[in-house]
Amino acid sequence: MHIDLRTVTIKPLRHTYDHVARRIGGDKPASRYQEGTFDLQATANFHYRPTWDPAHEIFDTSRTAITMADWYAFKDPRQFYYGAYTLARAKQQDTAEANFDFVENRGLAQALPVELKDAVLRLLVPLRHVAWGSNMNNASVCAYGYGTAFTQPCIYQAMDQLGIAQYLTRVGLLLGDLDTLDEGKRAWMEDDAWQGLRRYVEDCFVLQDPFELFVAQNVALDGLLYPLVYETIVDDVLSSRGGTAVAMLTQFMTDWYGETKKWVDATMKTAAAESADNKALLETWTSHWRDRAAAALLPVARLALADNADSVMSDVVQQFNSRQAKAGVAI
Repeated sequence: MHIDLRTVTIKPLRHTYDHVARRIGGDKPASRYQEGTFDLQATANFHYRPTWDPAHEIFDTSRTAITMADWYAFKDPRQFYYGAYTLARAKQQDTAEANFDFVENRGLAQALPVELKDAVLRLLVPLRHVAWGSNMNNASVCAYGYGTAFTQPCIYQAMDQLGIAQYLTRVGLLLGDLDTLDEGKRAWMEDDAWQGLRRYVEDCFVLQDPFELFVAQNVALDGLLYPLVYETIVDDVLSSRGGTAVAMLTQFMTDWYGETKKWVDATMKTAAAESADNKALLETWTSHWRDRAAAALLPVARLALADNADSVMSDVVQQFNSRQAKAGVAI
């Protein structure tokens, strides 16, 4: 019997959804990111205003002082929708797991000088509470913000910070024990060096404007904390003292920050370019929260840098200012 195999091309009736086609300029193939982002925000048929906030609809643009003609003007340079996000993080998790296995199996943690190990634990273990706070804050931005293009990356950010808190917990257990985690919590709750940062995180919990919370958490705090702690203290200072293993254990944080700041900068640039009022407000918020974050992080920096903390903090702030200027926010 002869079987004749032929290729049959089926022309699709349309290439994407109508609401996506209206945004990309006609019926043409759309990316998964576009189909998983555009116009997914609920806008109608709300049964009642929330009893806990009758001044607003459940999803309401007036919750923030930032105004946008189109809340889908925001674009994530990473093109993250759920599928792309989980695939990217799975690869990074594989790398992180390999790093932890390498350090543990070769006894690199035990080989660290005792003084250096103690310094690492004093610095990194309390930071898991900061990461948990960021998880809460980004979940809040997602809950009360408007437009999937703005809110969707924030819930990814929230889950990333939960993962960072877990990695820091593992660092504490690898270099110490369960008592190390208890001591980190005690330091977070009681030690003077951490109270400014703790107050910063807890003040963010009660911010009502979701975009200001985005600035306070993702722009100001993360924009100073990650260059200071992971890029400077861990990757440079501690590594030069024999702490290369610690840099391996925190590689995810360094790589993650390099990736996510592109999205944060793109969001700020889009909002600032929308109007002069937006730009002025973003400059006010960023300046205010930058100063508070720098003041809160300085005592933490002194735990590892001692007398050099002030100059290093100044350099980190200058780099932060230059970064914001490129995004159109002059501070």
